[in-house]
Amino acid sequence: MPGQVAEKTHRDEVCSRPDSQHTAGPRRGFRPDVEGMRAVAVGSVLAYHAGVPLVSGGYIGVDVFFVISGFLITGLLVRELESSGTISLTGFYARRARRLLPSSVAVLLAVALLAGFLMSPVERRSVAADLVAAALYVVNWQQASLAVDYSAMGADASPVQHFWSLAVEEQFYLVWPLVLLAVVWGCRKRGGRAVRPRLAAALATIAVVSFAYSVHLTQTEAGAAYFSTLTRGWELAAGGLLALAPATRLRRLVRLPGVLAAAGLAAVVISVVLYSDTTPFPGSAAAFPVLGAVAFIAAGAASQETAAARLLGTRPMRYVGRISYSWYLWHWPAVAFAAVAFPGISTTQMVLVVAASWVPAALSHRFVEEPVRRSRFLAPVRPGLALGAACTAVGVALGALTWVTVPTMARATPAQAEGAAALQESTGIQQSASVLRPLPEEANADEGRVYESGCHAGQRDTEAEGCLYGNKDSSTTVVLFGDSHAAQYAPALVPLAEERGWRLLVLTKSACTPARTTIYNRQYERAYTECDAWRKSALERIAAAEPSLVLVGNKDEQDVMRDGGRLGDAESAAAMKQGLVATLEELKGTGAQVRIFGDVPYPSQDTPSCVSASPGALADCAFPLDEGLSYERVGLDAAEKAGVGAVDPVPVLCPEGICPAVIGNVIVYRHDEHITATYMGTLTDWLSGELPEGF
Repeated sequence: MPGQVAEKTHRDEVCSRPDSQHTAGPRRGFRPDVEGMRAVAVGSVLAYHAGVPLVSGGYIGVDVFFVISGFLITGLLVRELESSGTISLTGFYARRARRLLPSSVAVLLAVALLAGFLMSPVERRSVAADLVAAALYVVNWQQASLAVDYSAMGADASPVQHFWSLAVEEQFYLVWPLVLLAVVWGCRKRGGRAVRPRLAAALATIAVVSFAYSVHLTQTEAGAAYFSTLTRGWELAAGGLLALAPATRLRRLVRLPGVLAAAGLAAVVISVVLYSDTTPFPGSAAAFPVLGAVAFIAAGAASQETAAARLLGTRPMRYVGRISYSWYLWHWPAVAFAAVAFPGISTTQMVLVVAASWVPAALSHRFVEEPVRRSRFLAPVRPGLALGAACTAVGVALGALTWVTVPTMARATPAQAEGAAALQESTGIQQSASVLRPLPEEANADEGRVYESGCHAGQRDTEAEGCLYGNKDSSTTVVLFGDSHAAQYAPALVPLAEERGWRLLVLTKSACTPARTTIYNRQYERAYTECDAWRKSALERIAAAEPSLVLVGNKDEQDVMRDGGRLGDAESAAAMKQGLVATLEELKGTGAQVRIFGDVPYPSQDTPSCVSASPGALADCAFPLDEGLSYERVGLDAAEKAGVGAVDPVPVLCPEGICPAVIGNVIVYRHDEHITATYMGTLTDWLSGELPEGF
């Protein structure tokens, strides 16, 4: 027994005791250069979001923040581990809660209040869900599931979307101490080996796997990759690995700290200047700024006397770095709300907005962040954890309160929802509505049976399965073929199939043009190869079905890919016409009659949001036809060239050259340029008259 006790004591000492060679992973002294690097990071992000042209890659500032966080937090935890033999999880989480949550909940409160004044009811419902996700620090997964374009601004940009990076860090703070404790436990179980090498091995493994996944996912689903913790974990791990390196060894390895610091800072600045929204990111492109940040921090561990360190260690840089967290929190809501309140705001004006966001940031830092962090009352673990729980609860409550206070309208009965029938009864656009169908908050989900049954193929699908409606044993087969601009006609077409006994085959796929050409997928940010495979499968399926009539739908405005790049607007339109003619001619070869739907006019604003904000002034939500048809009408031109018939929906969408948001108490548009299933359902008689004789 005494021998076993002695062996265990020896293991604990080897795994956890301080060692003169290892105590300076990051040195205990204050690092003004690191605080200055925070200023570079936040300045890059702020300038990028303001739209400053010379910082088109300013989003990499977030990656620099990740490196710094990994470096500082790992050093903090390892020092605690080596001095005490363990890590107080509750103490660590309490300190993080005091440091981060009070300022964030202040921002969430401001967002909830401003949303009530500046946003439509539909937008407020969306913000309510975002507030809850932000308060729970899972907003990055929410945004990844939506594959949001982070560079987007305006009504579609959530005012708390920037919390995604904070969520990544919070998830790191939650998991990383547990990983350290697991490594120490393994160290003690396997003979008492030194803890830092084993921690380095664990971090290196995490970094390699995360980086490989980041490269893979960026190539396949760039939108989701941008927000994923799994694709960003290696950046935090890179900073953590640097924290594990003994300072004495760094000083021996870094022979030219001035050169290394300058090179690291240059890598960050070059990324800010040369990267853009078209750069596949994060992926391999993130390595350049991340390694630049690592190099700069490593050089500073060897010497604080380099020119780069002195530059970033100046008082102005250190001040900006000191308030960087608060300024990051406040700047994006300012940007998002300014875009909502002032559509078409200029870059110069947005720069002023971002600069003005320093005011709440400075006040928040001075009167919220610092007092809470330094409070003796909140210093013990229990009050700190209670504060964190309270802040989280308040954030969730703000989201719930925002949701329940959103006003709504009365739902129109089927008799009140005349839709297209109202076009025959009166002239002019509907000026106001006391009842609506669908309700504005439900309009974007008003997609119809094809979507509800899972018939509409997703972007990942490559095999055209489709669905059958009407009389499945009928000798008359009608096919609806194309993208979502084809699928939107199903609510008018399915009732005709059921009434007339057709065998209706629906073959539609999200964002997939029927034209024989490869297009750019904006969600995945790459060539849409799944569309090419699905189109080939769909055309084979159509030929085998021996149809009597094929109805084709297509979004005219697409970016065509050539030689790995995207063509310009005019070149894309020409390529689309050529590819669509090829498809139409192939369909004619089946012996079927072919008709193509002309694309719908595109609204200039989000229709459900506008209607929810202005039910008594619906004319404000209408738009002129010539503005909605600002693109080339590829489908109609291709139909003429291929010698097939065309169905133009403009007369039933935009009577007398104006495109109303509401017709006969029915909201016309959902999701940008798509027609609601409810309004399309009122177009059955119109569509019947547009079909060839005999159908």
